[in-house]
This record gives sequence, C-alpha cells and structure tokens, in this order.
Amino acid sequence: MDAWIAGGGIGGLAAAAGLTRAGWRVRVSERGDALSSDGTGLVLWPAVVRELDRLGLGEELRQRAMPQPPGVLQRWDGRVLAEVDTERIRRRAGEVPYVVARPDLLALLFAALPEDTVRFGQPAPVDADADVLVGADGAHSAVRRRLAGPRHRLRDTGQTAWRSVIEAAAPHAGEVWGPGAKFGYTPLAAERTYFYAVLPTRLVEHHGDAPDHDLLLAHFGRWPAPVPSILRQADPARLLRHPLHYLAPRLPSYVGERTALLGDAAHTMTPDLGQGACQALLDAFTLARCLATASSGGDVAAALRQYDR
Repeated sequence: MDAWIAGGGIGGLAAAAGLTRAGWRVRVSERGDALSSDGTGLVLWPAVVRELDRLGLGEELRQRAMPQPPGVLQRWDGRVLAEVDTERIRRRAGEVPYVVARPDLLALLFAALPEDTVRFGQPAPVDADADVLVGADGAHSAVRRRLAGPRHRLRDTGQTAWRSVIEAAAPHAGEVWGPGAKFGYTPLAAERTYFYAVLPTRLVEHHGDAPDHDLLLAHFGRWPAPVPSILRQADPARLLRHPLHYLAPRLPSYVGERTALLGDAAHTMTPDLGQGACQALLDAFTLARCLATASSGGDVAAALRQYDR
C-alpha cells in the first residue's frame, strides 16, 4: 500500500516514520529545498515522549533535548500565580516534558526514514496517485482546501507574536501575563533559551516602523526577571515575527475519500499555546496506528474513519 504525504514538517515526517514502520510505502512531498532550519523551542509532553519511545526514537530525543525545568506563572507586576512542578508531572505521567529545538526534532524524524522518502522542492499534491493522501501541509493547507472548501479558513486573532533563541540559559521556565500581552521562556539544551512574546497587533501598528527589538524592550523591559535580560541578549536579526491565526469554523471531519488531515492542516492553533507540535505528533502516530491494519490490503476507508473518531 502506498501513502503520499503532503508536507515535510514535524507532522508529515512523524506520519512517514509511523507508516513506514507499519509496512506502508511512503513518499513525502516538501516544497522547501531542505529541512527547515527555522523555528525555536518546542515542549513535548509525556504522551508524545511515550509515542517516540514506541518508534524507537525516545533515547535519541533525550540526547537532543532536555527535561523541562520547573516553571513559574506570573503577572507583569511580579505576583506569582502558579508554579509548574515537573516532578509532580513525572509522578503522575511517568515522564517529564522535554524541550527540544525544532530543527533537532526534524532531524531526528528525518533520520528515521528510508533514503529518498522525502522529495524536496516538490509542491504538495492535492490529488496524489496513492492509496492514501495525508495532508500535513500546514496552516495554509492546499489539501484541506480541496477536501473542505474555502469556508474553513484562517482568522486573525488580533495578536502578533515574536519567537527566538538566545545563547544563554535562563534560570528556570516561565510565562508572564500582562494586559493584552504575555512573555514566555524555557531553557534549551546547550545553554540556550527559547522565548516568545505576544502583543496586540494594534499596538504594533501604532509604533509604525519602530524596530521589533526596540518595541519589545519598550513594552517588556520592566517586566519581572529574567524577561528584560533575555530581550537584551536577543539578536534582532533572529527575531521571528508573525501574526497569530486560528482555523474557523472547525472542520466537521479530518478525513475524506482516501485523504486524512493532521496537525495545523486539520486544526491550526496559535504557537504560544505550546501545543501545535504535540498535537501534530499525536495525530501522526494515531493515523499510523489506524492505517497499520490496512498496510497489506485492508479497508483504508474504515481505518480513516477510526482515525477521525
């Protein structure tokens, strides 16, 4: 049985790894010329770590990532709202969350695939000659548009986000909330720190052509430590800025005839929620498990219905 996956991001590569292990012949079309080197930090929660263990990739993940340290949730005036006890998570879930750089996770998944599985520089097919087409082609999914039509589209949240990595380790993880704004950070492996900042888009537009780094320092420069220090160490050239969107209305189904959607193609969510990568991975592994029964000629339609449930 043949599977064609549109999109060589986290969800697409994970689906390829899972389907290959389940006995499918897999091709991945990725419009980029190589694995993406963009992106910052991702938190992988215990359910995802266990899935990677089942694929035989858990130990490699642990070498590339680091356990998420304890964290704190604060107001912009310094008041502590809650603390994140990662040891309590370990006791309840049997594992702690791990923080990994996005390029490292992509490299880990890519290395698990047979040679020539991924075809770079190839646009995502919307009607592939395969037993199943997997739409893992992101928030602007062409496969989703063909499957569900233009009514289901991205909507503006009215917020703008910045993300980056600095070459210094924060003392702990944290997120700080203020009026209409928030700032989060978590240490990465190799003495680095991933951070993100969110502001109302109208505030960004009010500042006109002011450099992004200056705007962030002006707004967050008096917030609780280590926020000001993180921003002062940030390289303005490495700030990733993008408006935040979500998908609406919700799709009534993630599958069609010989087609399945996963990740942002199925349920676009804003990156500051910290769930996009985990949801894409769980989608991918669930889809692979459902389709495993069809790898030798079984009922693909029934497997897709099971995935949709």
